[in-house]
Amino acid sequence: MRFLIATDSVHTTAAACDYLEPRLDGEDVVDVVTVPSAAARDADDALNVANARLLGYADVGTARLDTDGDPASAILAAVADRSPDVVVIGPHAGVAGAGPALGGTARRIIEGADVPVVVVPLSF
Repeated sequence: MRFLIATDSVHTTAAACDYLEPRLDGEDVVDVVTVPSAAARDADDALNVANARLLGYADVGTARLDTDGDPASAILAAVADRSPDVVVIGPHAGVAGAGPALGGTARRIIEGADVPVVVVPLSF
């Protein structure tokens, strides 16, 4: 299978890895795209977490997206370009205290993706 993780923080990436690790069989492909935001400044570290956590579980590729201020559109374009079977996202920017509710970006991805979207819970 082919998965796409869209993340802006180490917290979101860790939650996505927790979800994916037991589901991967070594032949799967995981594309991890980071979506930098002012709220979450560790987007580049998020890519490193994915590489470290998923090493040996899947073929992992990483990329930093240029959002032009619109992360949902950038993520949906990555979905169109990479053709994953499943997209994995967090409910909102990976910042402490944001709560469990879905943010606007997550809502737009769920509504706009033509593949299943898994929203992983974040814990801090």
